[in-house]
Amino acid sequence: QLVDSGGGLVQAGDSLRLSCAITSGHIFAYYRLGWFRQAPAEERDLIASMDWAGKSIYYDDSVKGRFTIFRDHTKNTVYLQMNSLKAEDTAVYYCAARTGPNEYTVWGRGTQVTVSS
Repeated sequence: QLVDSGGGLVQAGDSLRLSCAITSGHIFAYYRLGWFRQAPAEERDLIASMDWAGKSIYYDDSVKGRFTIFRDHTKNTVYLQMNSLKAEDTAVYYCAARTGPNEYTVWGRGTQVTVSS
């Protein structure tokens, strides 16, 4: 379904690019694609999303101006470019997809991002 990768241990101010490979179906079949993150003892929050055309883009205020969501339909992959990382960005990051207008129902397994200050 969705295979997310690209996490790692970096220092504050560094950059990382997360990838979400869609292994079942084509990217155009999904209503919306998004990236969530979950820090220890916190809820899983949506931080960025886009529609199947790569438009109607949403960013949470906590990442606006630093993170960019984009996709390459030729590779059937969605990316999250993360710049100017901060310690508070430390979390497990999940890609997810919606097949309709309501909930995200397809999930990756998550990739850990740790930012040291």
